[in-house]
Parts: sequence; C-alpha cells; structure tokens
Amino acid sequence: MSGTLILCGTPIGNMADASPRLEAALRSADTIYAEDTRRSSYLLQTLGLSRPLRSYFAGNESARAEELAERLAVGEVVALLTDAGMPSISDPGLTAARAAHTAGAKVTVIPGPSAVTAALAVSGLPSDRFVFEGFLPRKKGGRDARLNELESEPRTIVLFAAASRVVADLKDLADALGGSRPVAVTRELTKLHEEVWRGSLAMAVTEFGGRSSIKGELTIVIGPGPVVAADLNAAVEAARAAIETGTAPSEAVREAAASHRVSRRLLYQEVIASGSS
Repeated sequence: MSGTLILCGTPIGNMADASPRLEAALRSADTIYAEDTRRSSYLLQTLGLSRPLRSYFAGNESARAEELAERLAVGEVVALLTDAGMPSISDPGLTAARAAHTAGAKVTVIPGPSAVTAALAVSGLPSDRFVFEGFLPRKKGGRDARLNELESEPRTIVLFAAASRVVADLKDLADALGGSRPVAVTRELTKLHEEVWRGSLAMAVTEFGGRSSIKGELTIVIGPGPVVAADLNAAVEAARAAIETGTAPSEAVREAAASHRVSRRLLYQEVIASGSS
C-alpha cells in the first residue's frame, strides 16, 4: 500500500502563523524532509514536536526524491518542509511531488502563508491578474531575456529578491520597464521589522541604493504597464525620430519599446535594419 506525501506550507517569518493542521500533519509524519533541518528543527520545537528529519535541498533533492519514493512505497507518511512558504514555489519540492505521483502515492497539501500573496495584498497594486516570476536570473543572458519578456507583461509582476541583489534588480527593472512604473518593495513580512515601501521604480533605486545595509527577505510587486496596442512600425518611427534629434540609439529604442509595448530586442533589430537600408 502506497503512503502519503504531505507538502507543508510553513510560516514566512512569524511562527505564530503555523496552523493547527500543520502541527497535526507533522505529528502524523513518519519522516519529515526539510530544506534546512536546523530551521525546521526550530519550527518543530515551537510546535512541541520531535520527528525524524532528513535534508532535502537543491544539492541533494534528486537522490532524496528516490529515497522519499521508497518510503512512500512501503506506506510511510512523509512530510516535506521548506524554509518558508510552500514547497515547489521557488523552493525544493517539485521532484518530491513528481516522485510521489509516479509511485502512485497520495499527494496532499497543508496550505500556509505565502510571501507572494501577502506582498500583493499589502502593495495597493492591482491583484485581479498577476504573474509570479520568482528570482531574476543572475547570468546576463538569461537575465536580459527575462527582462525583455517582462517589458510587454500587462499583468502585475511579483518577484523575490535577495537583500544582496535587490538594488541591482531594481536598477535593471527600472531600465527595462521604465522608471515611472509603480512598485511596492516589501521586506520582512510578518516579522517585527516588517516594511512596505511604495513609490516608482526610479524612486526605489534611489531609496534602496542609498541604504547602508538591507536585511531580510524581500518581495517586489510591480504595477502593470499602460495598456497600449503593440505597434512595431510606430515604435520604429518613434525611435528613429528620437535618434535624429540626438538621443542615443539604446535610449531611443528603450523608450519607444516601452511606450509602444513591443520587444526591445526586436525593435533594435528593426531600427538597425531601417537605418542601413
């Protein structure tokens, strides 16, 4: 008889957010897999529990998924915890869920706090339609491609940011989406030093770039851009006109791409082609 995998949503900062269902699920587990066993040990202590813990993080999750599937095959109840929030959402967990489904085990979930929806709720920005982008890629090629995609994104955008990289992320987002785009930068949600900063992307670059230190977990919420029908021909004309008045080609393309909601890369190619013809 196959066992059960329980994907457990955990507090994003305040341990008082742990639900009675989470406590019951962890109490019922034969084995608990955790992204960080030290942090999960603290959660278990807070709940007054003591259960066997096994690590499950990016470096070992492939091997651990096989081990987890073996436990499920003999009927164990296995719980999976990540450091904060929901497994699989910018955290380990996808491999575990796939392994459990493949093994024919039951897969269930304990909903919990979410930095994504918490930040969206307090941002004051439209939440009827949004897209979650996780962390921006670090490598230039992947980063540029992602930012290029976000240029024409009509929905509210939610991203995670590391404290050490948030200023660089904000600068690149301001360059790609336009400095006037509204943004909420949330930090340490549910914790003692919770902060919700609101303004424009350009203002955010100045604000956070001027801080001597930035600590904590950050979630960035960016408001949707203006709804404008994409018009590549008009964008080419606008960019060429700006270049003729002395604007640098890269700046002219960036502004025209944002205002006409077309791909900056495609527009640049068209402007170069039209200039050489």
